[in-house]
Amino acid sequence: MTVQLHIPALSINECWQGKRFKTKKYKAYEKQILLMLPRYEIPEGKLAVKIEAGFQSAASDLDNIVKPILDILQKRYGFNDNRIYSLELEKKVVGKGSGYFNFNIEGYT
Repeated sequence: MTVQLHIPALSINECWQGKRFKTKKYKAYEKQILLMLPRYEIPEGKLAVKIEAGFQSAASDLDNIVKPILDILQKRYGFNDNRIYSLELEKKVVGKGSGYFNFNIEGYT
C-alpha cells in the first residue's frame, strides 16, 4: 500500500533550531574517509545514489548514516547533493568491529 500525504516535508534545517557543530569524532571520521576514498567519476546532471551499510547492531538506525556519508562524498567528489533524485539504502548486520559502508553514484534517468 502506498500512502500519499499532501503536506511538504521539512528539511533538516527546519527541524533543528540553531547551528549544528561537527564533533571531534566526526571531524576525525571525515578526515579518515576523505583519505580512503578513491578517484571516482561523478556523472553530470541528476544522480542516483545507492548506499549499503554494515552495522554491528540490528538496533542501529539506517537513516542516521545518510547525511554524514553524503556530505563527505560531495566534499570529496565536488558535487552538490541537491542533484540526488534517487537514494537507495540497505542495512546489513555484521559482526563486532566489521562495520562498513559502500556506495554507487550513477546518472538518474
